[in-house]
Amino acid sequence: MWRSFLEAHATITAKLAAELEAERELPLSWYEVLLQLNEAGGRLRMQQLASRMIIHKSSLTRLVDRLEDAGYVTREPCAEDGRGHYAVITRDGRETFRRAAPVHLRGIQREFGKHLTESDVIALQRVFAKLPRPPRADDEA
Repeated sequence: MWRSFLEAHATITAKLAAELEAERELPLSWYEVLLQLNEAGGRLRMQQLASRMIIHKSSLTRLVDRLEDAGYVTREPCAEDGRGHYAVITRDGRETFRRAAPVHLRGIQREFGKHLTESDVIALQRVFAKLPRPPRADDEA
């Protein structure tokens, strides 16, 4: 069962990533950062973003560097903590996310959602609610 889950995840994620790259020239990891920032109202502290992304902070730093170079994200110093920074989505970042979201959501439905019945979805929600989740940094901005 575990292996089947990992194989399905890897297969679906690869297809979603390829589709997003082909149609919007956007890596899936970039989309995920833009999604998290968009859902948070446009900005998050780097540690908050790292906890939402479930990746190591040093990996996130390099990822945000690339998004910043592309003009999709900026960094702002945190006034409350001179060591911290916010990742802030730019106008171009919001537009890129807005254009990419329908492609990604269509792919999720095609590769995942259409294979599940309503009772499958309910069962998965029940199962995933029982499983441990990673700790998230508090969401106070």
